[in-house]
Amino acid sequence: MTLEQLRIFVAVAERQHVTAAARALNLAQSAVSHAVAVLEAEFGAQLFDRVGRRIELTGTGRLFLDEARAVLNRAEAARLLMADLGALRRGVLPIHASQTIAGYWLPARLVAFHARYPSIDIRLSIGNTAQVARAVRDGDAALGFVEGAIEDESLTSRVVARDQLVLVVPPGHPWSETPPRTASDLAAGTWVLREAGSGTRSEFASFLLGMGLAPEALDIGLELPSNEAVRAAAEAGAGATVLSASVVAASLEAGLLRQVPFALPERRFLMIRHRARDPGRSAASFAAMLDPAGTEAG
Repeated sequence: MTLEQLRIFVAVAERQHVTAAARALNLAQSAVSHAVAVLEAEFGAQLFDRVGRRIELTGTGRLFLDEARAVLNRAEAARLLMADLGALRRGVLPIHASQTIAGYWLPARLVAFHARYPSIDIRLSIGNTAQVARAVRDGDAALGFVEGAIEDESLTSRVVARDQLVLVVPPGHPWSETPPRTASDLAAGTWVLREAGSGTRSEFASFLLGMGLAPEALDIGLELPSNEAVRAAAEAGAGATVLSASVVAASLEAGLLRQVPFALPERRFLMIRHRARDPGRSAASFAAMLDPAGTEAG
């Protein structure tokens, strides 16, 4: 039984006339008669009574008509849904992003996407870099945005922006007057840092290793799970920290923190997706809006 057979049956049933149904469907009368005959033969049920030159629905035919209409209506609803999804008139955009990106870089881009596609349901979840990568790998997110390196062959990444890490201390901290210059100087200070697994922490750890300093050699007084908590703790005198320039900009302007002149690396904001999964039209359109050219990072 096919949708075309159902469509023909409904047309005949509604008109009670094979010729009229054939004319409405732009089909040959023989094709219409054959489709009805095939349905009746397949299920061993008579759908129409032939009364003289007329046809009438049998009791079975009347019951089947309701089901046939329901199936055709659902098929049309599915067709319209696919058309809407293809045209981005409906859909869902599931995104996971690390805290720095979700809090400071991504919102303006999501607002721009929503203005262009207001019917797309944007669902943003926030975690650290490791959590975001896991969400994309497991299929919980179509796209992920992170600032830390991803070592997962199932994922591919693309650079969408760049960010600068800065070393900051509270007013009165010795480094505000005498900046550290060596790895030993850094190891002599007390630190408040993001948790392991965050992109900020990973980037800083890589930088320390490049200087020949094991990250565990730092005296970490506090380890906190958000940029805002780390920034507030540093403002309160917990120690030095490394954060995105975007995160500490307001605190520097207000004099709550001081930037220490120490050359830290620029880092990349990466958009990640699963290599084998189709991200969907909504995610593909958002990715294209961010960077039509695209720069693969790995």
